[in-house]
Amino acid sequence: MDNVARLLKESWTLVEEHRDRLSGHFYARLFLLDPELRSLFPVQMSGQGDRLLEAIITAIHTVDDPESFDEFLRSLGRDHRKYHVDAAHYETMGVALLDALRSTAGDGWNLEYDQAWRDAYAAISAKMLAGAAADDDPPFWHAEVLTHERYGLDTAVLTVRALQHPLRWRAGQYLSVEVPRYHPRVWRTYSVANAPNDDNVLEFHVRTPQGAGWVSGALVRRVKPGELLRLAAPMGSMTLDRSSERDILCVAGGVGLAPVKALVEELATYNRTRWVHVFYGARTRQDLYGLAGLQEMVAAHPWLSVTPACSEDDDFDGELGDISEVVGRYGPWTAHDCYISGSAPMVRATLRVLAGDDVPPERTRYDTFGEL
Repeated sequence: MDNVARLLKESWTLVEEHRDRLSGHFYARLFLLDPELRSLFPVQMSGQGDRLLEAIITAIHTVDDPESFDEFLRSLGRDHRKYHVDAAHYETMGVALLDALRSTAGDGWNLEYDQAWRDAYAAISAKMLAGAAADDDPPFWHAEVLTHERYGLDTAVLTVRALQHPLRWRAGQYLSVEVPRYHPRVWRTYSVANAPNDDNVLEFHVRTPQGAGWVSGALVRRVKPGELLRLAAPMGSMTLDRSSERDILCVAGGVGLAPVKALVEELATYNRTRWVHVFYGARTRQDLYGLAGLQEMVAAHPWLSVTPACSEDDDFDGELGDISEVVGRYGPWTAHDCYISGSAPMVRATLRVLAGDDVPPERTRYDTFGEL
């Protein structure tokens, strides 16, 4: 597999700067091979439609990490049950992918690259199908919106109850959400903002830029209590290591607070010995929508501390600056388990700070919005 991984990464350099062309060729070929597949995708393919290709490419780049490779792909296979894909669809997608790669790479493509991608895709599809086959849960859950609270123009916190069948997740995980009333077949991932419970109730924190984000926009501005959403299988590995005795650092930016809040809630059910330090950053005081709830948890749990920070609010009476800079002022964090959630620039900056403290990579888990 080492040689396959080398060939995959080497050949990827031929197409990396032409992602739009690769994507366009992939979907054109896919729908030509099987026109019925078009009905599985949203009407508007921009952005959301590319998620399938992005998932395949991400999987390809994990083949030199067998443990992560296996679990990631099995989770991906379970998640893709929501699209109603089967073994024949995977075969068709493989043909379309190879055709798109050959066309986009041009004269630099060779038989070694072709075989490496064939082998890798065969392994990928087999593991995804195995993950899907082993899952006894439904392809997706219907969920009723229970509460919906707005914070400013662009942020909402909502709770939903999964109906008919228990939905099992771990604190720190995320799942895909569809708003079928407004945007059918368009799915977007969100972190669950609360720890697992017996009531099948999940909390989501959603932020949408003005005039952007189909699913996020609907969840913030249009969805009301009583409406139904669809939820897909939980994914993600930013979960607690219960066997660890190390203290914990959590860094959250904006609605990246969601999985951090879930982790703290789970710790509250059993932790007695580990100090937990939460750093929570946003642009302004108004954007720290979850600060009051965090402060309530601090009052209830002596092992928890919360340090808020604002990067663009000179009147804020707490820490000032980007949250990664604030974390750096309070270090070092070498002896901690570290969890980071937020935008890609924020996560990158925080990872650099932790690397400067010589935090071992295996003690750092993160969740990011966008490509890291």
